Amino acid sequence: MTNSVLITGTSSGLGLEIALYLAQCGFEVYATMRDLSRRGPLEREAARRNVRLQVLQLDVTDQASIQATVTTVIEQSSGIYGLINNAGINVSGYFEDLSEEEIRQVFEVNFFGTTAVTRAVLPYMRMARRGRIIIMSSIGGKIASLGATAYCASKFALEGFGESLAQEVMPFGVYVSLLESGSVKTELFGRNRRVAARALDPQGPYYEWSQQLQGLMDQLARTPATTAQEVAKTVYHVLTDKRPRWRYVVGRRTKLLITLRRYLPGELFERIWTREAVRRVTEPKPSLEGFV
Repeated sequence: MTNSVLITGTSSGLGLEIALYLAQCGFEVYATMRDLSRRGPLEREAARRNVRLQVLQLDVTDQASIQATVTTVIEQSSGIYGLINNAGINVSGYFEDLSEEEIRQVFEVNFFGTTAVTRAVLPYMRMARRGRIIIMSSIGGKIASLGATAYCASKFALEGFGESLAQEVMPFGVYVSLLESGSVKTELFGRNRRVAARALDPQGPYYEWSQQLQGLMDQLARTPATTAQEVAKTVYHVLTDKRPRWRYVVGRRTKLLITLRRYLPGELFERIWTREAVRRVTEPKPSLEGFV
């Protein structure tokens, strides 16, 4: 029985760490990325850790690319046991600053990219009557935040997709799990950070708040709620657990916040979290001090 796993978005961040950790744990890892010119960091770290994995090109927004890569994996490993839908992007900006094109781009990668890769892999899992599909959601898929309209909307969509799909394929021995993590110090905070073009216009109505928000994001990057290693270990747990759950929350702060949202009355949660979050962005000197 094959123990091969296909992972999207492995050129940096969570995808890179997940690929390396699973390879260390004995999985046959097919690490994919849109741009193979960015394979260097992954391959260097794989050599340093003395692990083997295969790096393949896969663009989650290109159906031909998806099909070609899935076919390659099937031919080489005779099946796919695990699919980790990790590829994702964010475009930071208030809704009025986001263009239709920028919003659609986020959905094309985060939501439709995930569904497209899943659609290509699922028939093989169904016929084998075994498999694990992991969808990288976020705390942003449970609790929305200002300045992340497109990102949170795409993650909320993934939550609904994952929950429905889990019910559809469970009778075939295929399990679907959503991973919800908090902020992780990855390239989404670095060179991969994207800001809506209109948010950079000093004449825009949200410009000052957008600048404040970027400052808070920098602070989150320095004090992340979750580590990439924690996420990778959770992925391993999902792949090896006899009956994995639908949802896994990763990170102490993330668990606390989701628990508060679940059990506090809506008005109280709004008072202690939502309004405070707005105040932190609109105050003159943004700070996370005293904030979860």
